[in-house]
Amino acid sequence: MLNVQKIRKDFPILEKGVIYLDNTASSLTPEPVLQKMLEFYRQYRANVGRGIHSLSQKASAEYELARAKVVDFINAKSETEIIMTRNTTEGINLVANSLNWKKGDKIVTSLIEHHSNFIPWIRLKNKHSVDLEIVKPKEPIVHGLLDPADFERAIDDKTKLVAITHVSNVLGTITPLKEITEIAHEHGAYVLVDGAQSVPHMKVDVRKIKCDFLAFSGHKMCGPTGSSALYIREELIDEVEPLFVGGGTISDVGLDYYTFEKSPMRFEAGTPSVAEAIGFGAAIDYLREIGMENIERHERELTKQMYEGFTGLPKVEVYGPEPECRIGLIAFNVGDLNSHDVALALDVSANIMVRSGHHCALPLTKNIIRKPGSVRASVYLYNTRDEVDKLVSTVGEIAETIAK
Repeated sequence: MLNVQKIRKDFPILEKGVIYLDNTASSLTPEPVLQKMLEFYRQYRANVGRGIHSLSQKASAEYELARAKVVDFINAKSETEIIMTRNTTEGINLVANSLNWKKGDKIVTSLIEHHSNFIPWIRLKNKHSVDLEIVKPKEPIVHGLLDPADFERAIDDKTKLVAITHVSNVLGTITPLKEITEIAHEHGAYVLVDGAQSVPHMKVDVRKIKCDFLAFSGHKMCGPTGSSALYIREELIDEVEPLFVGGGTISDVGLDYYTFEKSPMRFEAGTPSVAEAIGFGAAIDYLREIGMENIERHERELTKQMYEGFTGLPKVEVYGPEPECRIGLIAFNVGDLNSHDVALALDVSANIMVRSGHHCALPLTKNIIRKPGSVRASVYLYNTRDEVDKLVSTVGEIAETIAK
């Protein structure tokens, strides 16, 4: 059981009476994380890497400690496999633009992807003449559930990469990663997982799911913006060309040559987001102390409550599967109301913060929701049953208004 009231005291923004249910876009940041970042600025503000002086040595140690925390959090083998990035989008694009693509290579992805795990593959299709196959959810498509059998048909020996989300950022659908990964590896394909919506909310073990790449963001898991990580399975490091080159990435440079440093330094050109990485590490400490199993259990309870509340309301259409097949978010629409109007009404009338629009998933929105957008409410460790009740009752009032 989570001590939610104790947790909420770490988030001063909640003292304003805000009901924050936009956690899929970005979570709030607790005081311990902010204090750790301020410690860097106040006590050892310096660049990391090659500095000999004590401030640089301290900053470097804290930066690398944050990397080590990421290693432990997702059960990677070593720091060699963890590249510190700014966000999930950067990690995915690093992979997309750094593998050696050839005409005839094939990429398999799905219809439920965020743009960040969709647009890079369209660009590669156009730029390198690779084949792109998009797997659709099984019927009823509105549930957004992916069937491994459809990936069995889509993946062949020409497939170089399967790029798949772990959890849909619109439908909350949990992807059958283990089965998809097994199919991909049988054909010699790599698997890139968009973990932006899974790593903050459930225990993710890269050795269990056996993915080759995993990208996820710190700002969705109580960390600061500009913090993120990309996991690259150590056996593939030499196959991924660094996207950026320059300071910190090389071991030697001559007038007409250069040689790269070992991973992870070879992938981290220039001055990194030092304070953000340190804050990222502090966020991992914060989540681990609470317990990822406890967080997931708490979110599932709130999600079930929210789902049952919405499905009992007239004029409210809910998208995605049953609560047991999804994680802490629900997308919905109220009659023919514009999703932005509903979100604004929730803010103005009840101080409830939700997301509205296409959620950077236009292919999903066009083919599954089939409306210009939807309202998305998403929970996290600091949300309460009372907040969910308030959300449901306020949506009910909006629905009653248009039903008259």
